[in-house]
Amino acid sequence: MAEDIKKTEEEKKQVATAGSSEQVAVSSEQEATAAEAPDAEAPKKVVKRKKAKRSVPVGQMHIQATFNNTIVSFTDQNGNVLSASSAGTCGFRGSKKGTAYAAQVAVDKATELAKTQYGLAKIAVFVKGVGLGRDAAIRAVLNHDMMIESISDVTGVPHGGVRPKRQRRA
Repeated sequence: MAEDIKKTEEEKKQVATAGSSEQVAVSSEQEATAAEAPDAEAPKKVVKRKKAKRSVPVGQMHIQATFNNTIVSFTDQNGNVLSASSAGTCGFRGSKKGTAYAAQVAVDKATELAKTQYGLAKIAVFVKGVGLGRDAAIRAVLNHDMMIESISDVTGVPHGGVRPKRQRRA
């Protein structure tokens, strides 16, 4: 390595004294080959690997149907969200978000994403809430040829209820 450096310095001196364009071209080629030597430290390119496509054949579908909106999310068995959609994100505004049709459109969008990106084929459905989108969302999933293992209603039920009204004074 030290010999290469000495040679290149000598060639630079010759080029400076001679002034010939041919010698300049030769010396620059030799410098380039010296720089490409395996011992030379060149910045290494960091190659990013492509993210592996995750396959989730079995998962869960969570439907939250309120009077104002319907939210649909597909998860894996651990509860990690794969895809989600709602009537609001599909472009419905105001009172139209709470309709059965809006729920159907939201399910269509989320289902396509889950099937194409993750290969989801078999699901367990968990329904929460009392909105109009409950039944429409389940029917929309059937149109996408997804196998439904079970349908569970996980709507919250009050155990003690609200505080009762005070006693009426006569």
